Amino acid sequence: MTDSTHANKTESVIPTPHIEAAKGDFADVVLMPGDPMRAKFIADNFLDDAKLVTAVRGMFGYTGTYKGVSVSVMGSGMGIPSIGIYSYELFNFYDVKKIIRIGTCGAISKDLEIFDIVASMAASYDTSFVKQYNLPGTYSAVASYELLRLADDTAKKLGIKLHVGSTVTCDSFYDEMSQVPSWRKMNVIAVEMEAAGLYMVAAAAEKEALALMTISDKVEGSEGTTSEQREKSLTNMITLALETAIAS
Repeated sequence: MTDSTHANKTESVIPTPHIEAAKGDFADVVLMPGDPMRAKFIADNFLDDAKLVTAVRGMFGYTGTYKGVSVSVMGSGMGIPSIGIYSYELFNFYDVKKIIRIGTCGAISKDLEIFDIVASMAASYDTSFVKQYNLPGTYSAVASYELLRLADDTAKKLGIKLHVGSTVTCDSFYDEMSQVPSWRKMNVIAVEMEAAGLYMVAAAAEKEALALMTISDKVEGSEGTTSEQREKSLTNMITLALETAIAS
């Protein structure tokens, strides 16, 4: 591995290896969809005076205002390794205070329907990402209580049904040996690929994080959504995240 793989935050400079923004270009709160095109969609349709502040490797990041409050939105890519890099650099180099993941997930609970919104209270995981922290036990990846509380209160005010519960973060998208029944037995309601890593990075940086996700498919069944639907039909989740961001 190269030295940059294990870059120490005290030795790194802005711009970082993966973000070309200048110091001060990001707001205190950053919304992070996985898809950079969804970040562009949010900037174009929800933010005022949005400015592109980074586009390294096509991972677009914007800063604008929502109801007069500065908010940023930036893609995270897919999986813990990708969101782990971007969230680390945002928290540790750009002094971002809070990151709200806004993505999609697969329903494990039979009570969830397509386009329902989930807030990950705690994220179980099957990743080795946690090994870097050299912990003498099993780590619990959890959301910021403050952000979770605000999101829940905001959802009620907006009349949006929010399912708060445990999720699981997996490294594999195509799981040929599905463990869905086992997770369901433990009351895990949805599966995705980023939340646990984001929560770990936030905890280590003493910052706040929350994952809000829209159900895009059911992991046991054929019902799902198209990429265009996932990009443009997540208005309730995006609105909830923005309202939570400005309330925080």
